[in-house]
Amino acid sequence: MTAELGPTEWALAGEVGVGPWPGDWPDDPRYDPELLAHGDRRNVVDRYRYWRREAVVADLDTRRHPFHVAIENLQHDHNIGTVVRTANAFAARAVHIVGRRRWNRRGAMVTDRYQHVCHHPDVASLAAFAAAEGLTVVAVDNTPGSVRLETAALPRQCLFLFGQEGPGLTEAAREAATLVVSIAQFGSTRSINAGVAAGIAMHAWIRQHADLSRAW
Repeated sequence: MTAELGPTEWALAGEVGVGPWPGDWPDDPRYDPELLAHGDRRNVVDRYRYWRREAVVADLDTRRHPFHVAIENLQHDHNIGTVVRTANAFAARAVHIVGRRRWNRRGAMVTDRYQHVCHHPDVASLAAFAAAEGLTVVAVDNTPGSVRLETAALPRQCLFLFGQEGPGLTEAAREAATLVVSIAQFGSTRSINAGVAAGIAMHAWIRQHADLSRAW
């Protein structure tokens, strides 16, 4: 393998990603012959250009953080795709869909190919999973008695739990949580959508626990 030979930016105006690999192909099983031959237009960081999907997932598995994210899916919530995409960006261990199995993948922008996504029929089964894995359930909702996320000490091994857009967390979800945190707001709206809230919560965990020297 020629380590110095990296991907070159795709030269044609309007094209996304990189073109065919220039020169001799790398002798490395992580690389996909189809991508080497035709170019890689995927939404991946440069480190993973031309890599097989399975190789990307395997490498991410060595880097994932010990927090999980769960969201209740009662009405085919369009926010779930955004949650999955953000979880991938912050290298969450897994995303858990609670309730309906089918979810709107549009906002995920195919990041669900690289992010572990699990399904639980109800909050009780999610709570059982969290207990078995030693995860503290941290619910995120603007409810009386919640702790400000901005000042909360988040557990390193935790599972963030978000409710459905509109009604928020179900009673079962609130009862399953060890800690409920809220995001400080200063405007007229009563709440922010679950996709935005999830991003804020995950980044709060990153600021407290992540080794920023390992970021891309």
